[in-house]
Amino acid sequence: MKFSEQLYEKLQPIWRKNHAHPFVKEMGEGTLDKEKFRYYMIQDYLYLIDYSKLFALGAVKADNMEDMGKFSALLDSTINGEMELHRQYAARFGITEEELEQAEPSPITLAYTHYMLHAAQNGTLADLVAALLPCAWSYWEIGKELKKIPGAADHAFYGEWITMYSSDDFGKHAQWCIDLLDKLAADKSEKEQQRLEEIFLNTTRYEYMFWDMAYNQAMWPTDE
Repeated sequence: MKFSEQLYEKLQPIWRKNHAHPFVKEMGEGTLDKEKFRYYMIQDYLYLIDYSKLFALGAVKADNMEDMGKFSALLDSTINGEMELHRQYAARFGITEEELEQAEPSPITLAYTHYMLHAAQNGTLADLVAALLPCAWSYWEIGKELKKIPGAADHAFYGEWITMYSSDDFGKHAQWCIDLLDKLAADKSEKEQQRLEEIFLNTTRYEYMFWDMAYNQAMWPTDE
């Protein structure tokens, strides 16, 4: 069994909680409060700024030209593709570019991105991929699940999100990361694989916390 398959099987209880979160379910049903999605888009935009840096670090840590080129392509796709969707959504929800640029990250956004960057900067290339993979993989899986709901992909507000993350192009990016982690983990010791599993588990947990944060539009409790 591949390392990614072991992770997927072992972490199903947490994985399913992400997919069953009210934010995700209501987005698929088309009943999600628009203000919650508006908050999510702003925070996810801030998240993607740091997430993009992981691909830049991946290009630095890669030991062959093929992987360097792929990480560079992922960086470009995230900045000029995925983030462009966010900017388009922002305009539709009345979010100005100034508001995006001046937005403050929530505690969960800060914690999540700082954890990934810490793992990436201080660890191996395998550590980096284990940190970034839960986001890409789970979004792909969620997108495909929501697309199966009749009319979900055609929803006036959430359809584009579902269409993007269920797309073959996004799936190819996620699958490449899955395959790379399998390749990098193959010759690791049991102890090293346990570290990779811990990193993957933690960012999977952060995925749930991010959905929960967005659903509750949570910022610093001291500011309330």
